[in-house]
Amino acid sequence: MYSDDDDGDTPEYCKGETAAGPGSKDIFVQLVISLALGVTAFIAFCILRPRWKSLYAARRRHNDPQIALPTLPDSFFGWIPALYRVTEEQVLASAGLDAFVFLSFFKMSLRLFATMFFFAVVVLWPIHNTFDAGTTTPPGDTPGNDSSYMNLMRSHDLHFPTSIDNILLASDPEDKSWTYLWSYLAFTWFFSFLTIYFMNSETIKVIKIRQDYLGTQSTITDRTFRLTGIPRDLRSEEKIKEFVENLEIGHVRSVTLCRNWAEIDALVAQRHVVLRKLEEAWSVYLAGQPAVGLPSNHRHQDTADDAAQEDTNNDEESQENGRLLAGDSLRDLMRERDRPKIRLRFGFLRWRNRKIDALDYYEEKLRRLDEKIRAARRKEYPPTDSAFVTMDSIAACQMAVQATIDPRPGQLLTKPAPAPSDVIWKNTYAPRYKRQLQSWAITIFITFLSILWFFPVAALAQLLSICSIRKIAPTLADSLNQHEITKAFVQTGLPTLVVSLLNVLVPYLYDYLSNIQGMVSQGDVELSAISKNFFFIFFNIFVVYAVSGSAALADFWAIIGNSLRDTRTIASKVAGSIQDLNNFYLNFIMLQGLGLFPFKLLQFGGISLYAIYRMGAKTPRDFAELVQPSLFNYGFYLPTALLVFILCLVYSILPGAHIVLLLGLCYFSLGYFVYKYQLLYSMDQPQHATGGAWPIICGRIIVGLIAFQAIMIAILVLQTAFEAASLIVPLVVLTFWYHFYSRRRFTPLTKFIALRSIKRASDPGSESRPDQDPSQVQRQTRLTRRLSTVDEDREKGMRFVNPSLVIPLEQPWVYQDPPPLINESPFDSNTGSIVGNSDSQVVIPTNHHGPGSVSSSFSLGDTHVWRDNGDENV
Repeated sequence: MYSDDDDGDTPEYCKGETAAGPGSKDIFVQLVISLALGVTAFIAFCILRPRWKSLYAARRRHNDPQIALPTLPDSFFGWIPALYRVTEEQVLASAGLDAFVFLSFFKMSLRLFATMFFFAVVVLWPIHNTFDAGTTTPPGDTPGNDSSYMNLMRSHDLHFPTSIDNILLASDPEDKSWTYLWSYLAFTWFFSFLTIYFMNSETIKVIKIRQDYLGTQSTITDRTFRLTGIPRDLRSEEKIKEFVENLEIGHVRSVTLCRNWAEIDALVAQRHVVLRKLEEAWSVYLAGQPAVGLPSNHRHQDTADDAAQEDTNNDEESQENGRLLAGDSLRDLMRERDRPKIRLRFGFLRWRNRKIDALDYYEEKLRRLDEKIRAARRKEYPPTDSAFVTMDSIAACQMAVQATIDPRPGQLLTKPAPAPSDVIWKNTYAPRYKRQLQSWAITIFITFLSILWFFPVAALAQLLSICSIRKIAPTLADSLNQHEITKAFVQTGLPTLVVSLLNVLVPYLYDYLSNIQGMVSQGDVELSAISKNFFFIFFNIFVVYAVSGSAALADFWAIIGNSLRDTRTIASKVAGSIQDLNNFYLNFIMLQGLGLFPFKLLQFGGISLYAIYRMGAKTPRDFAELVQPSLFNYGFYLPTALLVFILCLVYSILPGAHIVLLLGLCYFSLGYFVYKYQLLYSMDQPQHATGGAWPIICGRIIVGLIAFQAIMIAILVLQTAFEAASLIVPLVVLTFWYHFYSRRRFTPLTKFIALRSIKRASDPGSESRPDQDPSQVQRQTRLTRRLSTVDEDREKGMRFVNPSLVIPLEQPWVYQDPPPLINESPFDSNTGSIVGNSDSQVVIPTNHHGPGSVSSSFSLGDTHVWRDNGDENV
């Protein structure tokens, strides 16, 4: 890739340039672009926020008014300090554990990188300036003009390739000008231990708050466990209840044995489609009424008025007859209007067709489906090998999930149950082999897909290089090179923009694949999406670029092949590529933080989609769904933050570390405020993972630490500091040891509730913040726990039951007000509560307070009880 080109036609600006490597001057262009985008979006948000409260304060309007969240002022910047003053206790009370864990990662990153930034400015920056630390060329091979490496963000025009022969033949490796490399060794150890210390401290804090939070609330989820691998002789509710109670761990409140409900689930899904079509047909029919009936009505009124003026002596009977005749004429006009038609195909190969009345057709089809559903609800379905068992206490449930029930492998396994609103019911009765086959097939497909993604990335990145453009359009490349602004934009703005757009679009595909992987809860789907998206961006945006130094596909595979023959090749290449890509990753962090975070705050994508959906909305149900809060998907946002964390860690010692860490501080500061606002005020998060993302965060931080240490070893080897490089190897071993040690120590406490944490006599949470005044902590604790938690509010009255069995068969929503819900009891009262999955929030009929309530995000009066975003999670 760095070989000299003897062709005289090759211009100077194409010698030694990499495909994804902007120069140092281009950073200022990227800064201007990012600030222009960010400031514009932020000003637009500040202007629109008080005007569009249904969008930017949707969650605040829909939640329980008892939750102690402050009302943000409508002033231009006044909402910022009010948002800053929202405490962690208020975040827990209003948004739950998942939001608390997510924001805790940003706060931990801020503290860590602020400490690193201090040492980078005070210690590392003077060292780099004093020893000309910008070059990767070993002693004895330094180019003539050493001062060219004083620039911490050096240009690629000044890069000189380093070969393995140069390293091995390097003279005077003990040159005193290279003694600064020992500082690399010291700070690699120091920053690694600093990262582990902050992560360990935050983990202990998260576990403490999680145990206090879950140990003092009382929800049906905390008292329920999922029993799988049930033998055939135990597949009945009575036998399961008797079996569990014989374990003498507590009393069983209820048992929901999962059955093969595929038939009734399909009928309910079909009914939903027909109901939508009927509502659309009614909307088309009613839309033409004013245009036809209103002028005629006016004409009848004018005629009646003229008649009244001409003959004032008409008696009351004649006036009554006139009004009746006018009404009859209007009804005749309404009857004469064309009703919407549909074309029904039938006969051999469906060649014959006939137009029929759409309203009558869909109403009759809906009526027949209702009869089938009522009959299906009375059927007895074959049981499966899984069940939800609800105990009388949280302690009894925790003893069940933390114990081994049966000595036979794969039999009677216990797992914590997801929330009732989080269950994907169609996967509860799917055979275990089918779900495992789906899981492995999707995993293998995603692995290959992540590798195949490199081809379009490489093609796009090659086209965004001026030298690559020159191969296709030489005149255009020469013209771009003559103008500094356009050259900087092509080499800086476009590559980072392409990578950022790819980072935005790909998670939607991986989220879809996670949904069809066969998981039982939407919380598991969310955690799986986090892992998949992180693997994609870490492999395609970091590993491939770090190995090849660019997006050149041929270079990547050539380097991998050479590394199999000589392992020193990969060390040399990684060391050079990491420093070559310094500016590229700087621009990436800059665009993500300064440029795109304000757009996330503005919800630019939601606004754009709202305009599209608004044009396609026809029925009152469509318009009601438009005003629902957007859903906050952790799998879309957390992987990018983890990648930025790793990039800041990798570049925390190299030349220009202070700039990278400063941009990292800006990224996590803006991200903390943006996500805090969205989680508390503008977006809903229906998943219930009880902070399950924290082990994933810690695992990815360990991956970043290993990458950081391996890259520092490669850089020291490249500069012939073999002794210093060898002393980092024990640090890698210690990091692996800490990873396994922390998993064994902390993971059980992030999955289960400790028995000692349940129903403490003291005020819960009083020891969670030892840095605060005890009286203040006690007062805040009482304030928080006097109210119910967000999980208790969400699960109030819910039961573990398939919603297809008990969901009210709602009527078409034709007019502005929704029709009343008809509570039908299909069978005994054991299924009196209604639940749903993440794509459908379902209410309990007995607790429904009106047909059209828009005051609760958990009660779908305006969206109706069954709100399905797809056929994935029926």
